[in-house]
Amino acid sequence: MHALSRRSVLSSLGAVAAVAAGGRPAAAQPYPSRPIKMIVPWPPGGVTDVTGRILAQRLGVELGQAVVVENRPGAAGTIGHAVAAQAEPDGYTLLLATNSTYAMAPHLFERLAYDSAKAFDPIGLVIRSPQVFCAHPDVPAKTFADFLPYVRARQPDGVLFESSGPGSSSHLATELLMAMASFRMLHVPYRGGGPAVQALVSGEVSVGFVDAVVALPIAEGGKIRMLGVSTAERLPLAPNVPTIAESGVPGFESSTDVALMVPAGTSAAVVQQVSAALLSTLKDSHVRDLLTKQGAIIAGGSPAQFATYVTRESDKWGGIIRARGIKTQ
Repeated sequence: MHALSRRSVLSSLGAVAAVAAGGRPAAAQPYPSRPIKMIVPWPPGGVTDVTGRILAQRLGVELGQAVVVENRPGAAGTIGHAVAAQAEPDGYTLLLATNSTYAMAPHLFERLAYDSAKAFDPIGLVIRSPQVFCAHPDVPAKTFADFLPYVRARQPDGVLFESSGPGSSSHLATELLMAMASFRMLHVPYRGGGPAVQALVSGEVSVGFVDAVVALPIAEGGKIRMLGVSTAERLPLAPNVPTIAESGVPGFESSTDVALMVPAGTSAAVVQQVSAALLSTLKDSHVRDLLTKQGAIIAGGSPAQFATYVTRESDKWGGIIRARGIKTQ
């Protein structure tokens, strides 16, 4: 019994000595000391998911730890946001979000499982993915300027437009367009971007907004026609397609904007470290090449700049949602 007690005491003293010598508690270890999870609130294969996987590889190099993508899709991105909101604010959970969730969803859903305005701290804007207003080849218009008289002669419901669902970014972009250009079309929502684009290709609907990365190869095959670009700049990969703003709707601008966030309460030091890693990642030539081949516009910027942008974006889409009486199903 005496020997057993002595061994126990010696074992305990050895453990204490080991901690004192080099085994600091996890909280005191330099960040990051273990792999980091990046939550993507959308299914694999989409623009946000592909962007996340490109970022994760280089961010891992910049931070010195693996960054692992975890897809948590559903409910217009709010399921993934809810998961991130409940995570420890220790820098080991990142959220790759789109404006359809951080700027639009709070105005569309009566209740969310998190407070969108308080649940996250910004890291920075990553990319802006332009949308292209596309038409089925049966529509005679060759450009958006040609489309305006065509649709106005057939309003309010003679032209059908697709979206990936009520309240989706493609739906709200079209609502903004109709409000600014003073015409009406009939909305046909689908369950996701894939079915919506297929409906456009098949001629089930006449027009709709499609992310540039999806629209470009389909248009090259002649299955759809690109009428106008949603961003203020023309697409570098399709410089002959005019912007909607220069085609009769000055000031029109819409895009799928991807941003990086962390749970609220993450230390300022970690926020700055991840922000610096993101900016370095976005300057990497290989990363830039991969992202621009998607048709993306590289963004970047500081956490403070992103916070200002979110306020502006939320006010913009909140206004159009209220004015048009848009509700989710």
